[in-house]
Amino acid sequence: MEVEGQDTAINITVKFSGRSIPISVSLDSKIKDVKSLLQPLTNVLPRGQKLIFKGKLLVDGMTLRESEVTNGAKVMLMASQGLHQGDGPILKDAKTRPISRANTSSNKTVNEKIGVLFDKNRVERWKVTGVIGLAECNLKAIPEEVWTCGPSTRVLDISNNFILDVPAQIGCLSSMQKFLLNGNGMLDECIKWKGLTSLKHLTVLSVSHNNLSTLPSELGALCSLRQLHVSNNKLSSLPMEIGLLTQLEVLKVNNNRISNVPMCIGDCSSLAEVDLSSNLLTELPVTFGDLLNLKALHLGNNGLKSLPSTIFKMCLQLSTLDLHNTEITMDVLRQLEGWQDFDDRRRSKHQKQLDFRVVGSAEFDEGADKL
Repeated sequence: MEVEGQDTAINITVKFSGRSIPISVSLDSKIKDVKSLLQPLTNVLPRGQKLIFKGKLLVDGMTLRESEVTNGAKVMLMASQGLHQGDGPILKDAKTRPISRANTSSNKTVNEKIGVLFDKNRVERWKVTGVIGLAECNLKAIPEEVWTCGPSTRVLDISNNFILDVPAQIGCLSSMQKFLLNGNGMLDECIKWKGLTSLKHLTVLSVSHNNLSTLPSELGALCSLRQLHVSNNKLSSLPMEIGLLTQLEVLKVNNNRISNVPMCIGDCSSLAEVDLSSNLLTELPVTFGDLLNLKALHLGNNGLKSLPSTIFKMCLQLSTLDLHNTEITMDVLRQLEGWQDFDDRRRSKHQKQLDFRVVGSAEFDEGADKL
């Protein structure tokens, strides 16, 4: 990776966590600029980086030339614990329930393995209550008996199984309000989203702890959605169609790889809680100021250095703000219009025991921990 506008460029290799990262920089670049260059390559915030060359700690205010770093040099990067964006340099695997070893040697069908789970009485109860609870049943597929429940289904919970196919047939559950499929190890192609577009009454969709890398445009057709949980996946972005979810109140996309949020997020006018913590964000769109119903915003473990200028002025219900392990300082916050009113609200709500991961202190935690 190269730095633009360099006069005397040199190539150096940064050793980090068993990796060798080649970069090209100007001899007159300051050490703090090199750290900023390394941030997206390592997911370590600049203030969490310690660069060491020939046994000496490199000082932020000095240039590479002054530090006697030459072409071909090898520099070691040490990261302070807890100062990663995106929940650390190594993405956590999606969590799924451990495979049960019971009956592994038999040739029984999935239904037979779980005994009388799908007897006639059980299916009738599903139809009467509208609740189909199949979490942690070692399922590899959605049982055929589920489809017989049709429009009577209100809730389908297939979390923590090994299901790798949500067929278009899911659309026959046309009255479903909650669909939970966390922790199945699903890839993008596992979900037939066109089938989900028929679920016009769906208010809660939870696909956390899977292996999804994208959310499709079909998501925008879920016009009744109030809660969307997609945390602990491998998402790099959010679709533009998310702006169509005007009823959405809770959005949880923490622990992904998201580097930017689309401007249309401001169209989600009902949003009250947003969790974007542990991603790769360096800025937020100005349209966050349009979220007039926003009450809680979680942004910890990102590379943010500032907030939209209107967020305190316009978001008059905001009372919970988590900025733990970001680059945002108190000086930055105090310069934003409406800061004092926000500060009064959050003090009142938390009664001076703030929800900023600081116990027994009334001070705002802007995440600027001392190294």
